[in-house]
Amino acid sequence: MFSNYIKTAWRTIAKNKAFSLINILGLTIGITVCMMIYLFIMNEFSVDKFHKNGDHIYRVMRGIEVDSKSMNIAYLSGMQAPALLNDFKGQIVSAVRVGQNDNLFSVGTKSFHEKKELDVDPGFFSMFSFPLIKGSAGEALNDLNSVVLTESTAKKYFGSAEEAMGKIITMNKTTPMKVTGVAKDPGVNSHLDFDIVTSLERYKEASWMTNWVNNGVYTYVQLAPTVPATQIEKALPAFVEKYMGAELRKFGFHWNLSLTPLKDVYFDSKAGDNVRHGDKTVVYIFLSIAILILLIACINFMNLSTIRAAERSKEVGLRKVFGAMRNSLVRQFIGESVLLTTMACLLSVAFLLLVMPWYNQLLGYSLTVSWNKWPIYLFLIGIILVVGFLAGSYPAFFLSAFSPIQALKGKLKLGRGASSFRQALVVVQFSISAFLIIGTIIITKQMNYVKSKQLGYNDQQIIVIPIDNSDIYKNLNRFKTGLQAETGVQSVSVVSGEPGGFFDSNTFDVEGHLEKQNASTECADFELVKTLGLNIIAGRDFSAAYPTDSTDAVLINKTAASKFGWTPEQALGKSIFNLVRDAHKRRVVGVVEDFNFQSLKQNINALVISPVNDKRQILVKLNAGNLQSNLELVKNAYAKAAPAYPLEYRFLNEQFENLYRKDIRQQRILSVFAGLAIFVACLGLFGLASFTANKRFHEIGVRKVIGASSQSIVLLLSKDLLKPVLIATCIALPAGYWAMHQWLQNFAYKTGLEWWIFLLAAIIIFGIALLTVSVKAVKAAMANPVKSLRSE
Repeated sequence: MFSNYIKTAWRTIAKNKAFSLINILGLTIGITVCMMIYLFIMNEFSVDKFHKNGDHIYRVMRGIEVDSKSMNIAYLSGMQAPALLNDFKGQIVSAVRVGQNDNLFSVGTKSFHEKKELDVDPGFFSMFSFPLIKGSAGEALNDLNSVVLTESTAKKYFGSAEEAMGKIITMNKTTPMKVTGVAKDPGVNSHLDFDIVTSLERYKEASWMTNWVNNGVYTYVQLAPTVPATQIEKALPAFVEKYMGAELRKFGFHWNLSLTPLKDVYFDSKAGDNVRHGDKTVVYIFLSIAILILLIACINFMNLSTIRAAERSKEVGLRKVFGAMRNSLVRQFIGESVLLTTMACLLSVAFLLLVMPWYNQLLGYSLTVSWNKWPIYLFLIGIILVVGFLAGSYPAFFLSAFSPIQALKGKLKLGRGASSFRQALVVVQFSISAFLIIGTIIITKQMNYVKSKQLGYNDQQIIVIPIDNSDIYKNLNRFKTGLQAETGVQSVSVVSGEPGGFFDSNTFDVEGHLEKQNASTECADFELVKTLGLNIIAGRDFSAAYPTDSTDAVLINKTAASKFGWTPEQALGKSIFNLVRDAHKRRVVGVVEDFNFQSLKQNINALVISPVNDKRQILVKLNAGNLQSNLELVKNAYAKAAPAYPLEYRFLNEQFENLYRKDIRQQRILSVFAGLAIFVACLGLFGLASFTANKRFHEIGVRKVIGASSQSIVLLLSKDLLKPVLIATCIALPAGYWAMHQWLQNFAYKTGLEWWIFLLAAIIIFGIALLTVSVKAVKAAMANPVKSLRSE
C-alpha cells in the first residue's frame, strides 16, 4: 500500500512540474538555512560539554562594584586557589589556575610567536578532559620546564606528535623546555583555546601570584559530587573577609566571590576575560530566522496546493466514486508533501556541502557536519516529517473534503474563504520578508554610523605594537628614541591601553569627596596627547619642562571633571590619588576633551591619564606619504631592539573590525537570509500570479477584444495579488521599528530610526513583489486573445 502511495505521489509531482519545482526550490532553501542554523546552534550549545567532570566544575568569579553597578570579573589573584583548597577541604576536590600568555618558542632555526599559550597548574589535564595523544594527563606538567603542545603545534615544530615527545623547545631563546605531552586541538567546542600549555609555577613570584588584590589568572574549582555550589557560595563572604577584608577596606574595594558553572562560561560574555564567548541573543535570532524562512516555504506549498484544487477536483471526485475514503485521500496528499520534502531535503544536503566553506568564512570559524553520528539524521527526519505534515495538512484536508458530485460536474468553486486564507498566508510571508529587510537596513546603517563617527581622536596613520616580549621591554627607550629621530615618524607613545582596547578601572581619593571614586585609567608617557591628537580644553599637556610631572601630575577627561563636580577650569590644581598605583597625591594639570576610548556601545567613562610606568602597547604615528617606506623604518628599528622576535602590528583604525565583529557578522548573515526569504516568498507569489493568469485566461481575451489596453489588464491582474503585500508591509513596519529600537539599545551612540528607512523598506518589498507579479501579468496581457476565445 505504501508503495502505491509513493507511485501516485510521484506521478502527480511529475504531472505538475512547474508547481512542484517552485515548491521543491522553496523548501530546499528553507531546509538548507535550517541545517546551517542547526549546525551553528549545536556547536554553540556543545561548548565545554565534553568534559567528564563538567557538571562539577565551576569558574570562580570576582564581583565588583563600579559606580553603583555590579560586575562579575573572571580574573583572580593566584593566591585564592590554594586558600580555597585549604578552607574547603573535602568540598572542593581540586583547583586549577589558568593564565593566558604569549612567548617566542624555538626549535633549531624555527621560531614562532605563540599567542595562544596557557600557563596552568599541574592538574589542568586531570580536571579538564582535553584528550592527550601522547603523555599522561596527571604527570605531563609536573616539572617546571615541561610543555604540552597541541597536535597541530607539534606538527608545525616536529612534523608529527610522535616526533615531538621528549624533544626540547626553547622559550624566549633562553629557557629549554621538554615536550611531555601532545593534546588534540581544542577546536571550537571549548571556551579555552590554546596551542601550547606550560607550568604556571614559573610565575610564582609575579605580583598577581603574591598579592591578594592583584588579579591575573582564571580559577576553576571541582566540587565533590555531593556538594552543591550554593553551599560553597554561602561560605565565600567569610572567606573574602578572612583573607582580603583589611586590604579591600584600605583601597575602598567592594568585592565578593561567586561560582559560575563551566557550561555557562561560554555565554558569559561580560566577564572581562579573553576566552571564546558566544551570544545567546544571536543564537535565538538565527533560530527565529530559520523558522521564519522555513515557514515561508511551507506557506508556498500550502498556497500552491490549494489553488490547484480545482484542477484536481475531478481526480478526487472519481476516487471517491470508486470507494476511496477520506482518510485514504488525506494520506495520499500528505504523502505527496512528504515526498516533495524528502526530495528538497536531499537537495539541501548537497547545497549545504556546497556553501559550507562560505558559511564557515562568514562565521569566523569552521563547523563540521558529523555524518557518522545519528543527531544529524534525526534532525533531517524530523524536518521531513514536520515540514511534510505542516505543509501538506491543510491542502490534504481541504482537497479530501470535496463533494464528488460537484467535483465531477466541474461546478466546484474554491470560494471566498479559500481565497482569503491564501491572501492571509501571503501577508504572513511578506510580513516576515519586510521585517528582515528593515532589520538589514538599520543594522547596516548603524554599522556605517559607528564606522564613520568622529571618535575625538585621530586614528589615521597610527600603528599599534604590543609590548609582548622581554627584549622590546628592556630596549623600549632605545626603540622609541630611534623612531622619533626618523623623518617618517611623527611621534611615539607608550601606553597601558590603546583606544578600543583594554583600560584598567581604579579607585581614587578625589579632593572634595569623602567617598572613593572609580575611573578608567590610562598609564601613558608625555607623547599621548600629541600622538592621538587629543584636544586640551583647560590647562596644559604633560611636559618635560616640568620635571615633577612624572610623579605629581595627571590629566583627566571632561567626563571625569564633571563626575567629580568640577568645570574643566575648576579641575586644574585639584588633587587626586590612585589607591593602587600612586605613592602620593597628584595634581590635575590639564583636562582633555572627551574621546571614545571604549566601544560605542558604552558611554564615555571618566578617565584619568597618568604618567605611571605600565608599558603594554606602543603607538607609532607615521607621517603621511610613503606608508611602506615608513613601515620599513619601524621594522628596522624593532629588529634592532628585539632581534629574536618578528614585528607584529596593527593599524589603530582597524579596531572597528575587532570591536564590532559580531555585529558586522550579524549584519552580513541577516542580509543573506533576508534575501533568501524574499526570494522564497516571491516564488510563491509567482506561482499565484501564474494561477491567476491561467484562471482568467478567457476573461483577459474578452477584455482585449472589447478594447482593454495591456496596461489596464496588467493593473487588473496585479492589484489583487499586491493587496496582501501592502497589508504585510503595514504590519512589518511597526514590528520592525520596535525590534530595531530594542537592538539599538545595545549602543550608547546610535543612529536614528528616520522615516525614510521604513519608506525604503516598503519600496523594496513592494517593488520586488510588483516585478514578480508583472512578469506573469505582462505575458498574459500581451497574449493573442484569439487563442483564449477559440475554445468558447
